[in-house]
Order: sequence, then C-alpha cells, then structure tokens
Amino acid sequence: MTTEILLPKIGFSMNEGTLTEWLVADGASVTEGQPLYALESDKSVQEVESPATGTLKIVAEIGKMYQVGDLLAEIG
Repeated sequence: MTTEILLPKIGFSMNEGTLTEWLVADGASVTEGQPLYALESDKSVQEVESPATGTLKIVAEIGKMYQVGDLLAEIG
C-alpha cells in the first residue's frame, strides 16, 4: 500500500508553500513521525513529519512552490 505525501494546509489562510529541503534522501527508509521535509509558508519554515513507515519516493523539487494538496512524495 502506498501513502501519498501531499502538501498540508498549515494555518487557516495557507494556500501554497515552498519546499525548502528534503530531510530524507530519495529511496531511504522512513518511520512514522520522522521529519521528512521543510516547508516555508507565510514567512515561517516548519518541518513536516512522515505519516507512515516505508520507503520514500520523492516527486517534488526543492525550491518550487506548490499548492495545498499537491503530491510531494510517496511512501511505499
């Protein structure tokens, strides 16, 4: 089973955010609750945790802006 990593809505007015850093390499094993990436929105940067355990497959690129709900990666 694959878990999609979608850009979360952090805060009431957030519609988009910039992916600033992957904290785990593509193809690496991750555990639920482990920090996956850093997201900049509304002039703050937050680390977002993994919702599942498995192998990370990165889809999104660092430095690009994404809309809430966009696919960033998958965990399988």
